[in-house]
Amino acid sequence: MRRQLVRLHRWFGVAIALFLFVAGLTGAIIAWDHELDAALNPSFFKARTAGPALSGLELARRVEAADPRLEVTYLPLDAEPGHTLQMMVLPRSNPATKQPYPLDFNQIAVDPATGDIQGRREWGAVSLARLNLIPFIYKLHYTLQLPFTGGVDIGTWLMGIVGIVWLFDSVIALWLSFPSFKAWRKSFAFRFGRGGYALTFDLHRSGGVWIWGLLVIVALTSVSMNLSGPVVRPAVSLVSKLTPDPINNPEILRAPQPGDQVLSREHIVQLAEQAGKAQNLKVPPGGVYYAEILHAYGVGFYATGNDHGDLGLGNPWMYWDAATGKQLGAQIPGKGTAGDIFMQVQFPLHSGRILGLGGRILISAMGIAVAVLSATGLLIWLKKLNARRRSAQNARLAPDARNAGGSAMRS
Repeated sequence: MRRQLVRLHRWFGVAIALFLFVAGLTGAIIAWDHELDAALNPSFFKARTAGPALSGLELARRVEAADPRLEVTYLPLDAEPGHTLQMMVLPRSNPATKQPYPLDFNQIAVDPATGDIQGRREWGAVSLARLNLIPFIYKLHYTLQLPFTGGVDIGTWLMGIVGIVWLFDSVIALWLSFPSFKAWRKSFAFRFGRGGYALTFDLHRSGGVWIWGLLVIVALTSVSMNLSGPVVRPAVSLVSKLTPDPINNPEILRAPQPGDQVLSREHIVQLAEQAGKAQNLKVPPGGVYYAEILHAYGVGFYATGNDHGDLGLGNPWMYWDAATGKQLGAQIPGKGTAGDIFMQVQFPLHSGRILGLGGRILISAMGIAVAVLSATGLLIWLKKLNARRRSAQNARLAPDARNAGGSAMRS
């Protein structure tokens, strides 16, 4: 049994090591994505004009009026003091060609005092330019920058499958780390004095044992981040009912009707303010996005600048039909079924933000640890592979040496 598990661990580890090395290093970086991006690109984050800031809704109106080619799809409702207000945009359709206008950007930074656009970029573009570096790394973390193929997000699926393999391999690794009950202390020890292969082995085995629980959490939540709809939610629904919402249950959406008009963002925000009071939420609407493919609006409730949700289970979100204004669903942290709360905790755990600043430090360190475990695992495999090859070569040469020796004695 142990021999079979060793083989499984070896081949699982070899198959996913490079993926986890990339995911670990990029994860350590994007734990600080906002801070690093702002440090690298101050002109994209710091407002040029001092003075009273306009509301996000007014800024969106000005941006769309100044450039009819684009439509604002996501915007914070207020800018942080001294900062630009960053919006996501998509091209509108050209009435003459019925095709989207060509745009080489999907994110803009707007001066909140004037409505002028300070910067434009394609968030997630394959580029190492300073302006694009952090979004590039962020997207690399969970998609490897692989494109959609045949309507399938190859990168997201691939990294989700890597997470599943990693989860199973973590269980196997823990079993293999304790070959003997009497020698259990060795599985926690590091032979720093020995160095070389001995230390490499201990970094891989003992290092993995010390942080095993955290590794399992990161592996499980990585699957949830990438394969929530097709894998995790169906699995969770087997043991706990999940509250429908338009993001994960598009069947609850109303099909668009001829003559439908899209309600204004202002109207949706008014509905959100009323719904937030009805739910006794402590924070006002903080951001709004429009998903044309869903024909729905989403509104997040958070304080200005806290769109990630820096502590606890994250921010509340509510959804409305874009034509009728009917509320389609809500995700209120800490409320709902056991399955709902399990799904709510996935991103806060994966990002470390459930524990605030300390959690982000921990998850950044975990990213480096995952990269080290992946690298040491590959080094161990390569050393043993070379040893097996030398052993096989010696076994092939042994008969020849014996035959040569016999011939020499006979002569």
